[in-house]
Formats: sequence, structure tokens, C-alpha cells
Amino acid sequence: MGAMCEICENRKDLELYIHIPFCIKKCSYCDFLSFPSSAEDREEYVRCLVKEIEQTGIVLNNKDTYQVRSVFIGGGTPSLLSGDQIKNIMQVVQKYFLIKEEVEITMEANPGTLTKKNLSAYKDAGINRLSMGLQSADNSCLYLLGRIHTWEEFLKNYELARKAGFENINIDLMSGLPGQTMSIYKKTLEKVMALRPEHISAYSLILEEGTPFYESEEIHKKIPNEEADREMYQFTKEILAENGYDRYEISNYALKGKECIHNLGYWSGVPYIGFGLGASSYFEGTRFSNERNLEHYKKEPYVPFMMREDYTILSQKDKIEEFMFLGLRKRAGISKKEFRECFHKNIMDVYGEVISKYEKIDLLEWIKNGEMLRLTDAGIDVSDYIFCDFML
Repeated sequence: MGAMCEICENRKDLELYIHIPFCIKKCSYCDFLSFPSSAEDREEYVRCLVKEIEQTGIVLNNKDTYQVRSVFIGGGTPSLLSGDQIKNIMQVVQKYFLIKEEVEITMEANPGTLTKKNLSAYKDAGINRLSMGLQSADNSCLYLLGRIHTWEEFLKNYELARKAGFENINIDLMSGLPGQTMSIYKKTLEKVMALRPEHISAYSLILEEGTPFYESEEIHKKIPNEEADREMYQFTKEILAENGYDRYEISNYALKGKECIHNLGYWSGVPYIGFGLGASSYFEGTRFSNERNLEHYKKEPYVPFMMREDYTILSQKDKIEEFMFLGLRKRAGISKKEFRECFHKNIMDVYGEVISKYEKIDLLEWIKNGEMLRLTDAGIDVSDYIFCDFML
């Protein structure tokens, strides 16, 4: 292990994302690339996915440059795959990539698809972090969202996950749901707090174009108004802080030391490679994505570059903008020193006018003796508006 650690120290960090596009049925608010499938579809997809990972790994390992610090298996519903299928995927990852000893390996799971047998198999396959999509502890809200589980089923499977040995679990929550009152939302947070998950992702519902929710006038009428949504947002921040959860990003909270390494990488510019249908990548200054047509994807995994599209080589301007609006998502903020090291420019020479503008109205602040710039609490409330001003 000593020699391996020495090799790792000389390599750059890399993150891997693996997309599983299958679900039992699409939720009414979801605009992710996902759809129902048969057992045969899933088996064939895993065969293609494994081949894509293998071929990409061969190319990258020839460069002798990268080490994997995190793997994230997302969807869709990755927990539709069997334990053997997840094991197959992880074995090829471990064979063709240099994995850091303390690697974080997350898998998303729908509480309506978990079993005791599969949870144990996922753990044995190397999954060490589970992300469970609860959304709400209120069964009427879950039904309206189109979720395939109840609160009681979630609770049962959360306990099974703990018994299977998962010591790092995230729970996804949503506020601003149709018909959701402050009272209903408070009960959800109180029930989740009692479980003490290591991490909580708490988002407001966004009506995405093309989803059943977006098209429904009835749903639009039931959405809480902006004032109610703000009240839920403030309550989330307060009750999680009281219970020991640090908000380390706009919508993410964690117990000490349990921040999501993979997501921090996205916001900090760590390169990542996406595998599977429609998966996005950011690698060596270029953004690109995979083919979104399943039939085309199944024909091309043996030559990964054939399925990749939408190549964008980031200019210096692009990189500076992303450094700002991704970095400012983090509560730690962005480093003046790191900006200078990355771009050979002083941050105030580039953004002095914008930064001063928002400092004056208490939406941005310098911390740590003027080294780190971050959004204030009030700035987070209007972060999307502020980010637009950092577009050069």
C-alpha cells in the first residue's frame, strides 16, 4: 500500500459519474434522462457500460496522471440494478482506474426499490455512501409527486441500510411542493432529524419544462407562494443548524466531516468523466456529453469517443466565470490566492466593481482576513441574480 500511496501523491484528482437511466416510473416533476426498463434492458446496458468504462480507463491509465477520489452512481434509479450488476460495474472501475484509499463511492437509491439482500451486496461491492431520495415524509405529498414509496417504506429501508453497514447516508428533501403547508414540511424535517443521517440535500421544487407538473394548471395553483417557500427555506436552515448540520453549500447540509466529496469536486473544478447514457464530463479543459439515444449508445461503447458530443473547449473567460459562480455556491467561498494562481490575475482587477457593489449591500463578504470571498446569508437568497453579474 505504501508504493500505491506514493503513486497517488503524484497524480491529479479525478471524479467518475456513472449514469443508470432506468426507473420504475418517472416522477411528475422529473426532467432527468430516465425511463422504465425490463430486466433484459438493464443487463444489456450494464454490459455496454462496463465496456465504456474499460475502454476509457485503458486510455487514461496510459497517461499515468489521474487518481479517482470519488465515484457517484446516479440516475434514474441505480437501485434497480442487482447487487451482482453493481459489483460488475465497480470491479471494472477498480481494475482500470487508480482508486484513492479513502475514495467516496456514492449510489443513489429509491426507497421503493431496496431490499436487504441488495443493500448487503451494494456494500460488499464497495459502495460506502448511500443517497436516498425521500423528498417528503408526508404520504399525500409523495403520492402527488409520483413517488413509488411511502414514508413507512422509506423508514424500513433506511433501517435496513443501517443494518447493512452504511455509515454515511444522505437524504434528499424537497420544499415548496403542491399543497405542502409549513406544518407538513416541519413534520418532515422533524422526522428526518430523528434519524440522524450524515447528510441532507434540501431543495425547493422547480417546475421544469416538459414535465407533467409544468404542464398542469392545477399543480401551478397548489404551489406555495414565494413567501411560504422562503419560510420553509429559513426553517430548514435554522433547524438543521440547531441539530449540528453545517450548510456547506447553498442546498447541502452535513454533520462534521460528512460533506459530499463528489459534489464539492463539481463546485471546485475537479475534472470528472461521466459514463453511461447522456452523462456529462469535464476533462482537460473540455466539456462534453455522451449520446442520449439508448439504441445508439448500445452500438458504440467499444469506442467511447464515438458516442461523445457537444464538445466545448473552455476559454480563459469561461474558466474564470465558472470559478466564480460554482465556487460561490460553497459556504467556504472562493480563495483570492487560488484565483491568482489559476488565472495569473488579481480577482479585484477582474471583478472589483461587481464585488464592491454587492459588498456595499451586504450580499458578499470577505472572511478569513480578506482571503476568502463568499455570499452572505442574504446573498444566498438571491444567488442566481448575483451569479449573472459574474458573467464577463
